[in-house]
Amino acid sequence: MRDGYPLYQLASTIRPMPTKPQHAALDLPDFLTDEQRAIITAGYEHSVITAVAGSGKTSTLAWRIRYLLQQGHDPDRMLVLMFNRSARVDFGRKLQEVCHQSGLALPEIRTYHAMGLRLYKRFVREGYLPGFSDKILTEQEISFQAWQLTRRLAPEDLADEIRRNKKDFVETATGFIDLVKTTLSPAEIVFEELGYADKHRYLIDLFHSFEQWRKSQSRISYADMLYEPVMAIHQNPPLQRLVGNKMDLILVDEYQDTNEIQHLLLRYVAGDRARVTVVGDPDQTIYEFRGAKPEFILKRFSDEFESPLEQTLSYTFRYGHRVALLANHLICHNTGRKDVLCHSHPSTPATEVELHRVDSDSDAVVRILQQTPEANLSDTAILFRVWSQSVPIELKLLARQIPYRIDAGKGALFSREVQAIISVLMVVTGRLSNLPDTDRLEVARQLLRFPHVGLKEPELEQLARFLSGFANDWHERLLAMDYDALSPMAGRKLRKLGEVLAQLRDYKGPVAGLISGYAEHTDLYEGIRSLALTHESAEERIDTVHGFREYLKSLDVDANGALDHLKTLKQQAGENQQGGVLLSTIHRTKGLEWPRVIIPGLQEKYLPYSPRAEDDARAILESERRLLYVAMTRSRQQLHLLSRPVSAQPHLEGDQGPSRFVEEFCFDLAHELGRLLDEGNHKTDSAIELSAPITPVSLRYAEREGISLNGSEVTQTDSTSVLWHRQRLSHAIFGAGSVVSEDESAFEVRFDNGDTLNFSKKSAHLYFSPLA
Repeated sequence: MRDGYPLYQLASTIRPMPTKPQHAALDLPDFLTDEQRAIITAGYEHSVITAVAGSGKTSTLAWRIRYLLQQGHDPDRMLVLMFNRSARVDFGRKLQEVCHQSGLALPEIRTYHAMGLRLYKRFVREGYLPGFSDKILTEQEISFQAWQLTRRLAPEDLADEIRRNKKDFVETATGFIDLVKTTLSPAEIVFEELGYADKHRYLIDLFHSFEQWRKSQSRISYADMLYEPVMAIHQNPPLQRLVGNKMDLILVDEYQDTNEIQHLLLRYVAGDRARVTVVGDPDQTIYEFRGAKPEFILKRFSDEFESPLEQTLSYTFRYGHRVALLANHLICHNTGRKDVLCHSHPSTPATEVELHRVDSDSDAVVRILQQTPEANLSDTAILFRVWSQSVPIELKLLARQIPYRIDAGKGALFSREVQAIISVLMVVTGRLSNLPDTDRLEVARQLLRFPHVGLKEPELEQLARFLSGFANDWHERLLAMDYDALSPMAGRKLRKLGEVLAQLRDYKGPVAGLISGYAEHTDLYEGIRSLALTHESAEERIDTVHGFREYLKSLDVDANGALDHLKTLKQQAGENQQGGVLLSTIHRTKGLEWPRVIIPGLQEKYLPYSPRAEDDARAILESERRLLYVAMTRSRQQLHLLSRPVSAQPHLEGDQGPSRFVEEFCFDLAHELGRLLDEGNHKTDSAIELSAPITPVSLRYAEREGISLNGSEVTQTDSTSVLWHRQRLSHAIFGAGSVVSEDESAFEVRFDNGDTLNFSKKSAHLYFSPLA
């Protein structure tokens, strides 16, 4: 947004061009589906293609380009846009393969950023933008400048936390800068939408200061390759005429990942002339944190590129009927989508699915992997919603010597929270005397920061060095301090720390109880929340503590036994492991696939991930469904879903029972009907009898298979067991009302009498009933 109005409000409407004459026919291969053939041979017009996961869209688009070239279209007036370099290389390889020995000249395939940089350099030559150094800003240079500005602009009371957690603050600053540039919204608006605490408002000034520095140095970043030329085009009508109407045809892949600046650049380059085809799947929009929105492919494209042809690639060649039915039942609860069902192609092998209702995800994962030959472990991916979920699972894999690899970070044992807990255990077990001086100093620092005792960094460092000079009895040194010489808060926290260490010194019980006692008496979790950048980062750090405690609880050992065990695990974790099962997050696996996929954490705590009270709960819920949809559709041969028993008591701290999504994806029906279709033993001239209730989704799916279903009355799945998911509820005392928000443990209801009240999720079933 600039000058108070949206950048996407352009003056002209995209008008259709006359249809181009058809020329030579194209001999298409037999393996193409009717949908693929329709897309390949479509006329010369705008089009939006919804392509489900694993639908063969790369091959389809390559054959489409060959068809257009054989129709006589000029390759120099065709533009293919890909979202990153690897996608560009892959598509180029496929296009070469499809057009091999055809003698056709091929169009150029570009990324958005390559196109932006080309325009940028042209605008410099034309005098619309100042010149810039050919040395593009590296991530390291940007991070260093963000670090300098963070230290200069952040409030003084964050200074110590910033020095301790440099990586987190630098990533936050660089991410904020990029998001302002990709969304084209003012920094103030982006800050509010991200939900940062008010103490991080310095980020707004940091963005503007970074831009001043960058321009003074005549440097540009990767993001500026789009940001600067698009802003220049927007502010200079002559540039709109200069860049537009040069292409006849533009094809854009992965359009569900489009953000504001990419969409606007496409509009400018297309002008009134180019026919534009965009391909994507709104159900796979999971990069909202980068500015992507499903509305671009769902609505904006059709609004701004007049009357596009709407086509689909609905057959998947990746997974069988059981996964397709699960995915369809889940995603059909979303309203922000196109009504397209993914359907397993007849040539696609069956995919086994299993729903594990277990008290411990880590134990279930080990059982699954122990049934897998070690040579096949590298074919398995465990996909988490957030990294904290991986802690008990990774530690159990280490303990059972099951090889694994992590595609980000060093792993659970090297996280700040786990290392801090280990430091606490070293103090209370009296093992400090076995440590070198430098290690004992680090233990003292960890102890004073977990939770933070409220001292300024120089004072904290002085106290840490004082404590590290003693091989034991640190509690006595803390309790002997002159608290009157300190601030009231610091004195209170240090006294409490000394008292807790004194109490725990003689603790002989299980280590899990020791950790719980330490966290409770030191107000550990409140300390973590008070210093966290966001609600989400605070909860993930707390969940890491919970996960680590849960693992140690399963060992049934005391603190000394835990330290011995962890020392062995750390030695194993430090060894270079080749192959093994992959640990990753759902966000990092977009576009990938594996023979075997395991998805833990199908609980209300993780999927859906608990929103903040101020978030749009229903929009968050739709986003979380898309995440699970993407995760499930990564599998080819086996899909394992891990949830909790329906009536089980919470196992981990914060557990809230099975995810509402488990009910939504209708596992029993998907498994029963999918297995029958996979086996192919049904007769098309007779109805299939099902024991599970039939749904509209299953009827539509079966109809496409040419079969009919018999069973109990058709039901519309609606997660009635999760009361706070219902729009309307009736309270035994307050009467009827509407759910307006929810967070991790509670939900808010605005009653028809005007009152708005909060209620605990744990006791909701005692007082509420759903209303139609």
